[in-house]
Amino acid sequence: MTIKTFIFNPFQENTYLLYDESKEAIIIDAGCLYKNEEQILQNFIADNNLVLKRVINTHLHLDHQFGNRFLFDTYGIAPEAHADDEILNNTYERQLMVFGIDKAGKAQKLKGYLSDNEIIKFGNSELTAIHCPGHSPGSLVFYSKSENCIFAGDVLFRGSIGRTDLPGGDYSTLIHSITNRLLVLPESTLVYSGHGPCTSIDYEKQHNPFI
Repeated sequence: MTIKTFIFNPFQENTYLLYDESKEAIIIDAGCLYKNEEQILQNFIADNNLVLKRVINTHLHLDHQFGNRFLFDTYGIAPEAHADDEILNNTYERQLMVFGIDKAGKAQKLKGYLSDNEIIKFGNSELTAIHCPGHSPGSLVFYSKSENCIFAGDVLFRGSIGRTDLPGGDYSTLIHSITNRLLVLPESTLVYSGHGPCTSIDYEKQHNPFI
């Protein structure tokens, strides 16, 4: 499985495009906000002859879903996320105003909901969804056992954790999620976060002051 990382929008959000030898691809957290960012993503898909199959979200804070409507308009693929984050779609326009983001339109309607332990398949690859609430009610982490990595959204960062002061966030819930759902994974598991550099479960066990 190939992992391509794009850093998009003023929040420096990590958008992940995953694909394998089948050329089938999925996007995790489409954060492209500006036209040039949309073009960069579209060009990469075309230049590598990829077939986009699904668009999935770790959560639905605005910086992680800016590109969802663009992808639906371009490829006809609607995003999927956990049901508990639907409320963030409903408050999308308010989020734009709070953060001073000049972007018209409502959030792209979800195709459907992803559940804890659901298997997400594309090509010859698969991810397992792990429900890790705390940063948002419906935060999901996507685990690839074969590639020994997770896509953690804003649940876990290198040396830090997701903020819990936004609506729906809860500190004790987040710590419980990290401790009971992520730290039990193999220590060599790589962690691809929603912002910032890659880390590992082992590094976070040893160096993260929050856990």
